[in-house]
Amino acid sequence: MTRVCLVGAADVDLGYELLSRETARAALSTYQLEEPFENALALDTVSVGAAVSLLNDLNWYLVRYVDAALVREPSISPDEWLSRELATAIRESAVDPADTGDLLKVYGVDDGELVEPMFLTRVDGEMPEYDLRDVDDTVVVRVTEAEFGG
Repeated sequence: MTRVCLVGAADVDLGYELLSRETARAALSTYQLEEPFENALALDTVSVGAAVSLLNDLNWYLVRYVDAALVREPSISPDEWLSRELATAIRESAVDPADTGDLLKVYGVDDGELVEPMFLTRVDGEMPEYDLRDVDDTVVVRVTEAEFGG
């Protein structure tokens, strides 16, 4: 299963904003929603294609209420997420999944909340440590070159 995680903007209640709107609620109604992090919603889809399609369907809401839309496909990496842009590029065969994984956006996890992302580059397969603050864990997101440089 491909997992999607929507991380809400700091100034909104993501669950409320999505589920109080008829179109978003309808798009999400067939999925079992979970809250893996504070102000984040996650769900499982059948493929990267289905995940990207769902994100496209929710785009109006994502632009307004979401800081990050993440996709995790176990066949690419069981532990690392893909940014929406990278998942889209993989779905469209513009990027080979094997060529991802060097450019990363790493979030700290502090008391169940995603905090302060840090951009890192893997060197010789090794990822530098997240060092912006002491955190309980990290969430690693593979990103496109444009996202990394922008």
